[in-house]
Amino acid sequence: MPEFIPFALPDIGEEEISEVVDSLRSGWLTTGPKTKRFEQYFADFIGSGVEAIAVNSATSGLHLALEALGIGPGDEVITTVHTFTATAEVIRYLGANPVFVDINLATLNIDASKIEAAITPRTKAIMPVHFGGLACDMQSILTIAQKHQLKVVEDAAHAIPTTYQGKLIGSLDSDVTVYSFYATKTIATGEGGMLVTRNPEIAQRCRTMRLHGINRDAFDRYTSTKPSWYYEVVAPGFKYNMTDVAASLGIHQLKKAKTLQQQRAAIANRYNIELSDLPLHLPALPADGDIHSWHLYVIRLADSVQVSRNNFIEQLAAKGIGCSVHYIPLHLHPYWRDTYNLCLEDFPQASYASERIVSLPIYTKMTEADQTHIIEIINKTLT
Repeated sequence: MPEFIPFALPDIGEEEISEVVDSLRSGWLTTGPKTKRFEQYFADFIGSGVEAIAVNSATSGLHLALEALGIGPGDEVITTVHTFTATAEVIRYLGANPVFVDINLATLNIDASKIEAAITPRTKAIMPVHFGGLACDMQSILTIAQKHQLKVVEDAAHAIPTTYQGKLIGSLDSDVTVYSFYATKTIATGEGGMLVTRNPEIAQRCRTMRLHGINRDAFDRYTSTKPSWYYEVVAPGFKYNMTDVAASLGIHQLKKAKTLQQQRAAIANRYNIELSDLPLHLPALPADGDIHSWHLYVIRLADSVQVSRNNFIEQLAAKGIGCSVHYIPLHLHPYWRDTYNLCLEDFPQASYASERIVSLPIYTKMTEADQTHIIEIINKTLT
């Protein structure tokens, strides 16, 4: 057992290292053949005829998605308050406004039953977040969206390879799905993300806006056997492209995605069994036959627990265990609170959860000894 068990660690093998070295030796460091290969692999992985566009972060992907859907000043996008700020900030990038909805306390996902009441004539889209790797109630969300002619952009930063009703997230009837490959995610490229859509117009717009609004990829221009220096800027785009170095990691991380999920699920299952008698609310499980990615394992301290959440984390840290909190909900942050006059009473479930939740370490390189130590320390702290 190490002196300190971190909250998360990436699982990088020799395959990833060799692919990165190959990219370095090839001379292609930015967007090139490895990125195209990763995009094709990812599209094949999700299936259902999607196109995949690699980007430098999930934040970039969400921004591109909303821009491609025509979200603009004065529009509204409904999302959850229980998320990282990136989910909401991309809405503000476009001059639109997030409209926040409370969560289901059991799942920590957006409460689909509260979405319809938040719709106004300015509402243009819904952005659900698959928190921790557990799928949202997508059937209800898609039904509401269809009824009110709204777009759906799934924030799937935590959701590889999550499924809903037997289908991979990304293959449902939403307009766009966006994933994260940040260092702590279920597959990691350090920084990076992927956007998938079945709509060719959205895909083309995202590809163009991904790299300065240029109508041709740099890779295409620089590898042509004929003079092909000419390009046109057709829109004021962004600098959101993925590098071949990052894609080199992603190619092999994606090949391992299902195996890595199974390893995470085994850790989650052990937690579920050995923490079940403690005064804790354990994470909600997926429906029978569905897959939880187990990006996060989030417990909630019961009301009967005398120790505060913060003190609980401090006690674990003193014993060499790194924990985290996902998330401090957005209505508690000064910008969102003050800009939209948000208060605790508006989001009772998220407000309550924010004082009680703890994310335990869960990553594929954890040893059985690490897990045993964590479980023992939690038992001692709560009994």
